[in-house]
Amino acid sequence: MPAPDSAPLKTLFLQAPSFDGFDGGAGSRYQAKREIKSFWYPTWLAQPAALVPGSRVVDAPADELSVEATLALASDYALVIIHTSTPSFPTDAKFAELLKARCPDILIGLVGAKVAVDPAGSLKASTAIDFVAREEFDYTCAELAANQRPWAEITGISYRRPDGQLAHNPPRATIEDMDALPFVAPVYQRDLTIRNYFIGYLQHPYVSLYTGRGCRSKCTFCLWPQTVGGHRYRVRSAANVIAEAAWIKENMPEVKELMFDDDTFTDSSNMARVHEIAIGLGKLGWTWSCNAKANVPYASLKLMKENGLRLLLVGYESGDDQILHNIKKGLKTDIAERFTEDCRRLGIVIHGTFILGLPGETRDTIEKTIEWAKAINPHTIQVSLAAPYPGTTLYRQAVDNGWLAENEAVNLVNSQGVQLAAISYPHLSKDEIFAAMEVFYRRFYFRPSKIWEIVREMLTDWDMMKRRLREGIEFFRFLRARAA
Repeated sequence: MPAPDSAPLKTLFLQAPSFDGFDGGAGSRYQAKREIKSFWYPTWLAQPAALVPGSRVVDAPADELSVEATLALASDYALVIIHTSTPSFPTDAKFAELLKARCPDILIGLVGAKVAVDPAGSLKASTAIDFVAREEFDYTCAELAANQRPWAEITGISYRRPDGQLAHNPPRATIEDMDALPFVAPVYQRDLTIRNYFIGYLQHPYVSLYTGRGCRSKCTFCLWPQTVGGHRYRVRSAANVIAEAAWIKENMPEVKELMFDDDTFTDSSNMARVHEIAIGLGKLGWTWSCNAKANVPYASLKLMKENGLRLLLVGYESGDDQILHNIKKGLKTDIAERFTEDCRRLGIVIHGTFILGLPGETRDTIEKTIEWAKAINPHTIQVSLAAPYPGTTLYRQAVDNGWLAENEAVNLVNSQGVQLAAISYPHLSKDEIFAAMEVFYRRFYFRPSKIWEIVREMLTDWDMMKRRLREGIEFFRFLRARAA
């Protein structure tokens, strides 16, 4: 622990080396190797880095840096802050140990939902971890890097004292003035290789931004609102969002699309602001996409489409209304169907996400969801397995009902990063749930109508042709990896 009133610490914000093909940003929900190799921006590291002069963000998985190369790079810093998750924590802790063995005086801290809900267990897992930052950690990291206050006075951290005992400081207050946070795009431009970040359903290259934090929805499985961001949606002003979009347009001309990654950008309490942002983006000539709940009114969809909206990332989760009720989705399938048809009429592309193995799942509901997905027919889909992260209602529910043994959530992925089924029911085994994912993908994509839809898309654009062929190869590799 450094002495107070000393010089600022040279700080590295790090995504440590991980699985090949690891999806770094969607890991806020399901950290795993995806069916198609993809990378989200490390926004949760870039945001505090924007507050720390002279800091650097390194995304080792996206840059394909080896453990040795990352260790050599990190050794040049006094403070290393690593973003971690439940599945990646063992390898992140191991990396911390290797770094500490090489540089005993280096300070190493971890941030992320895993350490927010289990600070003591995280610190006890390895003596190489000096501290963890809980809650929203942007200003916490800035204070640690500034090195002007004793750690005992910095809210939001749990840390190891010099005598080895653990200390847990009071919680960090929730950030209210979101406009006070600096833009993350300049950090992206400075520290990241933009073309390393690609998502199958987004134009390449893209940039991902958050326009707010928190989510009013109470979905029992969703990690960050229950552990870090909270259920109160706190937003940046429309003018602030448009200003960053203008900065990107001027300074990052290679970017083809903006993606707004708020848990639910189109929250019903937020629509006037969404309209204002959309109009501003339209004036700037942006193509953009966002997360959306499947209940956006037609008039709003129309205005968004007329101002550059291309795609909506929609969490359908299940085609069974009882399961949607069980997980507190706050939505029914008939509303989602009407919304989907509205998007189709307006020419808005949908990437739909589904989850298998949620409470109430049966063989019949799996079949129902697959058929429903085929009927509503989003352009592309992503199928995940119910992930009971510690700190979520789903985790506690699974443990209390005997669907999951306590502390087994670390087994959410295998050694290759492939997501595993963690929850098992008396009437439906985890092996059946795991196998159903491949069945879902095959039955959705291997239909003549869907194959022709994708081929037709490829024939209109040579870049899309090359991209879809690459993704097809990766998809079949993904299926083979699951079989292994």
